[in-house]
Amino acid sequence: MHPMLTTAVKAARRAGSVINRGARDLDLLTVTTKGPKDFVSEVDRAAEAAIVETLHATYPNHAILAEEGTAKGSNAAAEHVWIIDPLDGTTNFLHGFPQYCVSIALQHKGQITQAVVYDPVHNDLFTATRGRGAFLNDRRMRVSRRQHLKECLIGTGFPYRHGEHLDAYMRMMRTMTIEAAGIRRPGAAALDLAYVAAGYYDGFWEVGLNPWDVAAGSLLILEAGGLVGDLAGDAEYLYGGQIIAANPRIFAQMVKLLSPYRESLPPVSRPLTAET
Repeated sequence: MHPMLTTAVKAARRAGSVINRGARDLDLLTVTTKGPKDFVSEVDRAAEAAIVETLHATYPNHAILAEEGTAKGSNAAAEHVWIIDPLDGTTNFLHGFPQYCVSIALQHKGQITQAVVYDPVHNDLFTATRGRGAFLNDRRMRVSRRQHLKECLIGTGFPYRHGEHLDAYMRMMRTMTIEAAGIRRPGAAALDLAYVAAGYYDGFWEVGLNPWDVAAGSLLILEAGGLVGDLAGDAEYLYGGQIIAANPRIFAQMVKLLSPYRESLPPVSRPLTAET
C-alpha cells in the first residue's frame, strides 16, 4: 500500500472509532444546524479533528479541505490537498440508520491520487491509489458488467438542503425510474460511489454535491474500471456539484437521459478550494 494511503487508512479508522463510540450514545450528542436540513454533531467535528491530526502528524505541510472547516487556510499554496468528509450521512447517523461513512482523498496538483471510504458499521474499507486499482478490504473491485439500463440498479441522492434543484431532480428521477430496474437512495453519497466501484450499483447520479462528497469515490470508480462525469459526461464533477458514475456502457446511457436536464438546474456556485 502506498505510504500516503496507509496514513489515510489510519486516519479513517481513527475517525470510525470516534463515530462508533458516538453511535452508542446518540441521545447524548450535541447537534447543531448549519442550514435547512443540514445537521452537524460533535461526532462530525471530533472525527474530522482525529483525521486532520493523523494526516498532519505525518504530512504537516499538506493543505486541508474538510467539510467542518478544520485547519482551514493552512498551507494554502500546497500541492497536496486532503479532501475530507469525516461523516458522510450525518442525518442517517443521528437517526441510528446504519448507512454512513468516512471519506478521505488526496489531491495532488489538481488530480485525485489516493482515496479511502470507510464504513465503520460494517468495517468495510474501500481504497484506491491512482494507477494501482481499487480494493474492498483486500479484494480487487470491479464495476458491474451489465450492459442495458433496464437491468440496472441505480443509486441517487436528493438535493435536500434547498428546494432549488428539486423540480428538475424529480423529472430526472421519473426518467430513471422508468428506464432502470430499480432506484435506491440511502443517503450517503461517498458510500454510494464506493458501491458503484464494488459493483453493488450499476450507476449513480446526484446534483448539489460538494468536493468532499465525491473526491474519494470518484477515484475508486475510475480505478475499478468505471467512468465519472458531470451530467453532460464531462470532467467537471469534483467542484461542479453534479455527478454521473457507472460502468462505461451504462454511463453513456445515463448521460444521454440526464444531460438534457442540465439547463433546468441553477448555475453552479463558485468552486470551493483549500483557501476558501
